Amino acid sequence: MANILIVSCAKIRDVSCVACLKCFKAADLKEGEFKKYDSVKIVGISGCGDCPGLVMPKINLVMEMADYLMQDIDAIHIGSCIVRARNTAACPIDLDGIKAKLEGKFGKPVVIGTHNY
Repeated sequence: MANILIVSCAKIRDVSCVACLKCFKAADLKEGEFKKYDSVKIVGISGCGDCPGLVMPKINLVMEMADYLMQDIDAIHIGSCIVRARNTAACPIDLDGIKAKLEGKFGKPVVIGTHNY
């Protein structure tokens, strides 16, 4: 089973994408970017740290808490909400850059996107 941490957009979460229900549905049905896993368990959803892109310190806190709670995280997914915010709004996140930084710091694969809903 793949234990997944999802990073969501702090501005969109619970505004236009309520309660990350789309991510949970895609994970349950193994759709979108979750289709590559045999089974999926979302172990955490965290906001990105808000603009201007404070992802690294926010995810560092999440990973410290996961270690403290002895919760394995196998992969980090950048939520589709962040991808959309980057492509259609003024989100300052460099998706490829943040992917490389997260993978380098935490040694976990980072997937850009979650679903296509």
